[in-house]
Amino acid sequence: MKRGRFITLEGGEGVGKSTNLEYLRALLVARGFEVVVTREPGGVPLAEQLREFILGHQGLLPEAELLLMFSARVHHVREKIRPALERGQWVISDRFVDASYAYQGGGRGIDRSHITCLEQWLLADCRPDLTLLFDAPVETGLSRARERGESNRFEEEAVEFQQRVRQAYLERWREEPGRIRRIDAALPLPQVQEQITRLLDEALATWNL
Repeated sequence: MKRGRFITLEGGEGVGKSTNLEYLRALLVARGFEVVVTREPGGVPLAEQLREFILGHQGLLPEAELLLMFSARVHHVREKIRPALERGQWVISDRFVDASYAYQGGGRGIDRSHITCLEQWLLADCRPDLTLLFDAPVETGLSRARERGESNRFEEEAVEFQQRVRQAYLERWREEPGRIRRIDAALPLPQVQEQITRLLDEALATWNL
């Protein structure tokens, strides 16, 4: 059976990933693909329990936070993502390993070599085929996040933390422009979704599906 494709959505707080995930899913379904939607941290029962702990616990050291993220990610990959791909399904995940480079690397200041070591050890055979990076000024994203009326401890971090996260994401994009495609998430929703459609169609043409 032909392996499915793995698409991830990345970006800082309030950039519209969750809003546009359903739009992307609908695009793929309309093109005839069977789609599995998931998120990080989370996606499977144990990882969802770790998600609650990570997002709700204020006293985590950066290194502990990173290791818990990867603990959740290992279960997510082995129990949900990899089996779905092997069945020929397409997987869309709200965040994946790029988020660790951005949040624990850029935001927390952990040396990226440590993150790379964990990635190569645990995820060498499970890398996204396409990553859509939703990028907007930090102030814009935080304003949108506040309008939702809910927050987690990452959204409550200082603006300086959010700026480091954004810069780390942009650095990842500059390093891997073929896989990571930047979307201007500060634009109105119809224009954001036009970008999603264009980038997806470009990827599909490249993959010769």
